[in-house]
Amino acid sequence: MANVKIIPPREARPGVLRVAAYCRVSSDSADQRHSYATQIRSYTEEIERHEGWDLVDIYADEGLTGTRMDRRDEFNRLLADCRKGKIDRILVKSISRFARNTRDCLTVLRELSALGVTVYFEKENIDTGALTTELLVSVSGSLAQEESVSISKNQRISYRRRMERGEFSTCKAPFGYRLRNGTGLEIVPEEAKWVQWAYQAYLRGASMAQIADHLTCHNVHLDTKTRWWEYAVKYMLTNEKYIGDSLCQKTYTTAFPYVRHQNHGEMDQYYIENTHPAIISRDVFQRVQRLIAEKAPPPQCEHRTYPFTRKIYCGTCGAVFGRRDGGGGKVFWVCRKHDRRAESCPMGRIPESEIYAAFVRMYNKIKCHADILLKPALAQLDDLNAALQRDDPAMLAVNRAIAEAAEQSHKISILRSRGLLDDEICAARLRGIDAKLTELRRKRRRLLNNEDLEETVEAIRRTADIIQGGSERLETFDEALFTDLVEKIIAESQTRIRFRLCGGIELAEKLRRCGR
Repeated sequence: MANVKIIPPREARPGVLRVAAYCRVSSDSADQRHSYATQIRSYTEEIERHEGWDLVDIYADEGLTGTRMDRRDEFNRLLADCRKGKIDRILVKSISRFARNTRDCLTVLRELSALGVTVYFEKENIDTGALTTELLVSVSGSLAQEESVSISKNQRISYRRRMERGEFSTCKAPFGYRLRNGTGLEIVPEEAKWVQWAYQAYLRGASMAQIADHLTCHNVHLDTKTRWWEYAVKYMLTNEKYIGDSLCQKTYTTAFPYVRHQNHGEMDQYYIENTHPAIISRDVFQRVQRLIAEKAPPPQCEHRTYPFTRKIYCGTCGAVFGRRDGGGGKVFWVCRKHDRRAESCPMGRIPESEIYAAFVRMYNKIKCHADILLKPALAQLDDLNAALQRDDPAMLAVNRAIAEAAEQSHKISILRSRGLLDDEICAARLRGIDAKLTELRRKRRRLLNNEDLEETVEAIRRTADIIQGGSERLETFDEALFTDLVEKIIAESQTRIRFRLCGGIELAEKLRRCGR
């Protein structure tokens, strides 16, 4: 009889479980901020007092919807850490906090299961470590999704009925106005004068680009932006709100999953006259619309893209380069700001053939000296990435501080509502807390930037693999190779350009001749 030796299985999990928690609130109200702070504190205390559990981090999103995962930075960071093997178990209050989209919920849970990560939903008492819970998760996820769909449907019906009755509503005031009583619009005189100037300037022959430059030079702020662009000027010159009217449902949202689209006739629109004070007369507005229509270019075929399309940027002003046909088979790339008005940027034209040749030279150099250029950078990044992935309590400390500050804000608001604290004292304290929260969130964003390091390492590794597997020597421009290798080209002058490879490595090349 054969001698059989039984080899016991290895433990499926380490002696200490690395546990994380995810919490989310979907509103920015004071009550929800208090709930957010409470969840962070509760999970932190629960994990720390549980024997055999090691707290990895508390991942918390504020004021975000659960129906779209791509908009939840902390949720995506949680998944990234699971993929890096940092987490064994996740605690979540309920499936609706995790996701209101059944498909995405199950997709994520299956991936986490494959990674060996279990999820425990407190409200539903579901532990994905059990083999028979996927059906329960699917049912609960479907209910959460239906709840989200129902809420959204009711909101859309309410909006449509108000539009049908001519009850104007908006959540954002255009430049020149501010919101009054929640939804009404009132004129902001210092902004309105610039709106009137823009309409008159366009009728006098100024282009939208010139109007944008003038507004920028005079430090006219558009929301929080200090730079005006042509599209913002065009929106101003074509917006019916400046004559006191409102066109409702310019955009619409699809059924689940929710995606917002421009309304080109797919849904009813409602034009309501005299909903608010006008800044521009109807005569001036109509004259501007006719002039815009006259200047509009004729319909053209679909734009063709080229290897350098949206790849070359001006090192002087930052504008993207455009392609220009110089005649006689010659093609140039030029800074669009310089092309529009030469005095705006000194950067001249660069022959396309010279950029092709510069890429060939750059590739051959890096192929020949890959050991000198790529391996040291990759080794340094690997070492730095390993150091950053060691136990670091910085993120946890920041999350705790954010939770404490949010809770202080909530308590002060309660005392203020009960008349126990003077309004001025409350306002001063709340301003101080808001400033502290702003700084803490900025610190958290800086810490999160470290998470991009691993992606940079992988990008450089892919670049090294492409070069290692490529041709020993390149004789002519290879479009596919260029697309795989080059993230961006910076034109420092007409005689020198810099290639930024995927992963951030930059290599400069001189051009042998420049455009006229």
